Amino acid sequence: MKILFLGDVVGLSGCRKITNDLLDQIQKNNIDFVIINAENADDTGVGLTKEICQNFFENGVDVITTGNHVWDQKDIMNFIDKENRLLRPKNLFEPAPGRGFEIYKSKKNYKVGVLNLMGNVFMKKCDDVFKISKDFLEKYNLKKDYDFLIVDFHGEITSEKNAIGHYFDGKATLVIGTHTHIPTNDARILKNGTAYQTDAGMCGDYDSVIGMNKDNSINRFMKKDSTKHFPADGEASLSGVIVNCNLETGLADSIDSYIFGGLLKNT
Repeated sequence: MKILFLGDVVGLSGCRKITNDLLDQIQKNNIDFVIINAENADDTGVGLTKEICQNFFENGVDVITTGNHVWDQKDIMNFIDKENRLLRPKNLFEPAPGRGFEIYKSKKNYKVGVLNLMGNVFMKKCDDVFKISKDFLEKYNLKKDYDFLIVDFHGEITSEKNAIGHYFDGKATLVIGTHTHIPTNDARILKNGTAYQTDAGMCGDYDSVIGMNKDNSINRFMKKDSTKHFPADGEASLSGVIVNCNLETGLADSIDSYIFGGLLKNT
């Protein structure tokens, strides 16, 4: 059982790469289940739309996770209630449209739980992520309620992501960070068998400032003439991880950083 998780899709560049290459990559890498964070997939670089979601589902994506930009395109609020394959962070104030956790069936009929969480430090105000995680783990159990559990932790700081990784160690198949758009070089199996990487990176043009036009971004930092951030539009790299799951324990046998196309290369 191989699961591919891809980091934040950014703008048209990232969407094109998904449309053009994902199905082929799924076949070449023998992937059984695909999760993708798409909170920046809109043309503007923030939010996502019903049309984007449907296009991703048609091109091999099984589940879409999000983060602090989930509501930036307002039509998504109606769609998310109807589409259980689209998640928002579970610790957004509830009740809120949509859901933060769901259990899905893979192509091989395994039950895959996907939990979407958001950090509390330097992020949009939301419920205490550690309390929500504690409540979740008191309610659900690996190999009892699902065969595998994937946790997308959408957060700003590495220490908070690290802590959540260790908190779920032995209780999740994969804990993967999103939001900062830069892939970290720390993919590993934690002590009790959970695969972990601090940030998956992004599916976008890396000739940019975290996916946004670099010249405009530099001008904003230097307080020169600039406009609102907008995405770079060169060839995207797909960035994330591939996890080989243990069918008996539900934990991870291996995790490999995954990068395809564009400027970034696996080293």
